[in-house]
Amino acid sequence: MTPEKDRPVKRRIEILAGRYTANPLMRAMFKIGITPPGMALIETVGRRTGTLRLTPVACYPDDRVLWLIAQHGAHAGWVRNFQDNPTVRVRLGRRWLNGTAQLLPEDNVKARINTFSRTAAGRFFTAAMFRALESQPVSVRIDVT
Repeated sequence: MTPEKDRPVKRRIEILAGRYTANPLMRAMFKIGITPPGMALIETVGRRTGTLRLTPVACYPDDRVLWLIAQHGAHAGWVRNFQDNPTVRVRLGRRWLNGTAQLLPEDNVKARINTFSRTAAGRFFTAAMFRALESQPVSVRIDVT
C-alpha cells in the first residue's frame, strides 16, 4: 500500500473520541461478558509506565494468526506500546491468547480489510467503517503462541 497523506486533525479527534467514548463502552461490554462480533481486546504493556493497557480492536482470526488494522498506524498508543514490547495478550470471546505483535506497513490494508467479513454486505460495511475512521491504516499481525 502506498503511504497515505497524514491527517493529524482527523486522527487527533478520532483518538480522543475513541479514548473517552467508544473504547470505555467496548471495555465495559467485555467486562460483563459480551463480546461484539469481530472484536477483540488487546492487552499491551505501557511503554512509559509499565501498566497494562486494554484496547478494543477489530480483528480477524486466521488459524494461529490474528489480523488487526491499526487505523492510525504508528500514531496509535497501543501500536507504540507493542513496538516497544511486542508480547501481547488478546481476548477473543472469553479466553485470553498470548502472542507476539508486529506492524506490517508493506501489507495491502485495503485487501486485508476485505478478509474481515465473509459476506459482500459485511465487507462493504466493514470497509466503509475503516474508511471513515482511518488516518494512516497499517496491518498488524499477531502470532498466537
